[in-house]
Amino acid sequence: MKQPQMKKEKSEVFTLGHSPDPDDAFMFYAMAQNKIDLRGYRFEHRLEDIQTLNERALRGELHISAISIHAYAYVAHKYALLPCGASMGDGYGPIIVKRSTPNSQRTTSNDDAAAREFLIGKKIAVPGKMTSAFLALQLFLGEFDYLVVPFDQIFDALHSGQADLGLIIHEGQLTYAKSGFEKIVDLGSWWKAQTGLPLPLGGNVVRKDISKPVRHDLSEIIRESIDYGLAHREEAVRHSLPYARDMDAKLAGKFIGMYVNEFTRDYGEVGRDAIRKFLAEAHNKGYTDAPIEVEFVE
Repeated sequence: MKQPQMKKEKSEVFTLGHSPDPDDAFMFYAMAQNKIDLRGYRFEHRLEDIQTLNERALRGELHISAISIHAYAYVAHKYALLPCGASMGDGYGPIIVKRSTPNSQRTTSNDDAAAREFLIGKKIAVPGKMTSAFLALQLFLGEFDYLVVPFDQIFDALHSGQADLGLIIHEGQLTYAKSGFEKIVDLGSWWKAQTGLPLPLGGNVVRKDISKPVRHDLSEIIRESIDYGLAHREEAVRHSLPYARDMDAKLAGKFIGMYVNEFTRDYGEVGRDAIRKFLAEAHNKGYTDAPIEVEFVE
């Protein structure tokens, strides 16, 4: 009875959700452009911002999707984590920024207590409550006043005075200075100092109602797509440039290098430990309801 199921799944189109960002475009380049053997499977790429993908995962809408590791705490009953496709900040990650002014004093500090004191009482524009950046800020700061804004509108929210500070993800981590902002704290750096682990930001998940052999196939295809991009870096970066807001090829290449690396090929034990630690801390501090049993596709 298993063989007809396999044939049926191979004839279907699998929906594949990912962000319209250069790192995701790089990872899925080989799949989108048929550069590798897709083993008879077909994929419909759905490009949406990470908060939207998190919300769709709550509803179980997509077969395969990029989501925030924070969001996995709420969808673990529906989805398993693929071992490839991770976005890990190894000593770097989402940052808190404020507007630069001609007379502003440098506020970046290696002193966590001083940074927390500066943040207290400020309204912070955030890219979504289920993002890993939001959870990392909760772990760093505790409760805070926030305003949810699409990630690519956070700089505008600060310029307009809607918020005092911004929680920056994606390419904003490299472009904030030229956009007129200065860093208060790097949450990936803080997490690394606290735990010795990379900060797990994003991952790919696959629905558990897909048979295990097919889930394994899908995992291998995505890994091959990542490997193809890494082996054909120049063409994969060129494919990613339309998604590189406010970045030239050099800066886009740097950003891709930050988030497409050996952790992306496979979490490894370090990456798996980082995810378990991140979600355990969230539960221990009351930010998620129940302990999460992290399931990886093997």
